[in-house]
Amino acid sequence: MPATCSQPPGLRRHIPLEAFTTWKVGGPAEWFAEPSRDEELVALAAWAWREARPLRCIGAGSNLLIADAGLTGLTLCNRRLQGSQLDATTGWVEAAAGEPIPSLARKAARAGLSGLEWAVGIPGTVGGAAVMNAGAQGGCTAEWLHSVWVLDPARPDHPFELGRADLDFAYRHSRLQEEPLIVLSARFQLEPGHDPATVSQRTSTNLHSRTSTQPYQQPSCGSVFRNPEPLKAGRLIEALGLKGLRIGGAEVSRIHANFIVNTGEATASDIDALIREVQHRVQEHHGIALHPEVKRLGF
Repeated sequence: MPATCSQPPGLRRHIPLEAFTTWKVGGPAEWFAEPSRDEELVALAAWAWREARPLRCIGAGSNLLIADAGLTGLTLCNRRLQGSQLDATTGWVEAAAGEPIPSLARKAARAGLSGLEWAVGIPGTVGGAAVMNAGAQGGCTAEWLHSVWVLDPARPDHPFELGRADLDFAYRHSRLQEEPLIVLSARFQLEPGHDPATVSQRTSTNLHSRTSTQPYQQPSCGSVFRNPEPLKAGRLIEALGLKGLRIGGAEVSRIHANFIVNTGEATASDIDALIREVQHRVQEHHGIALHPEVKRLGF
C-alpha cells in the first residue's frame, strides 16, 4: 500500500518477520519499517501514536520469539541505525542502538579499550544489550553502560537520557523491559590505555570459547533460559537427558542444552511448546522454575 500524505515514508504492509529473527520463525508484521536515521524513527513512532497502533521495536531479533500469526500495529527494526564514536584517551564510547554489539567490541579492542571483550559472541545490537542487560563470559552490559537516550512513543519529539542508576539493572533485566521506551543510542565508559593486541586477543579467545561450545550452525536465539544462580540452566536440562528432545522442527540442542534450535521446519508454536515442555520437566524433577530470557511477542 503506498504511503499517503499522513504516513511517513518507509512504511510497508504484511512483511514476514522470520527474516528478522535469528530463530527464522515469525508471522507477518501488519506494518513494518526500518528507519536509518533517528528522525525517521521519531516520525514513525509519532504516526503509530496518532493512529493508536501498537508499536514494537526489534533489533537483531536474537532474543525474540514472534508468533506464527504475526504482530498487529507497527514493528520497527532498528538494525539500520548504526554508527559509533570511540575516544581511546578517555574510554568514552557512544553507539547507535542498531550497532551490532560484536562489532563494537572489536572496535573497542582495536582502540585499546577494555570492557566489552565478553560481548563479541552475542548476536545482538547495542539497544538490545541495554534492554536485556546482555552478558557472557562473566561480563555484562550494566558494568560498562553509562547512559542511554530513549524515546517515549507517547512523546516522540522529546527524547531523554537515562543514566545507569535509572535503569534498575539486574541479572538479564532492566527497566527498559517494563516500559515502552525505544533506545536510540547508548554511552559506555570503558577502560582506556590497554594494549590493543592484548585486548583483541582476549576478545578472540572469548569468541572461540562461545563458538566451540554453542550451536552456531543452526538458527537459535542464544540461551533460552536465565540461569537460576548459582545453578546453570543448561546443566539442569542436560541432567534430565533432554538434549535432542524435539517438538515438530524445534529441538533442544545436542551441543548445549540451554539452546533450542530450528532444525529447518520449526514454527514459533513448536519452539514455544518445547520451551514449556522443558520448563515442566525441570520443575517436575528438580523443583526449579526456569524463566526464559527470550521475549515472546504476539502470543
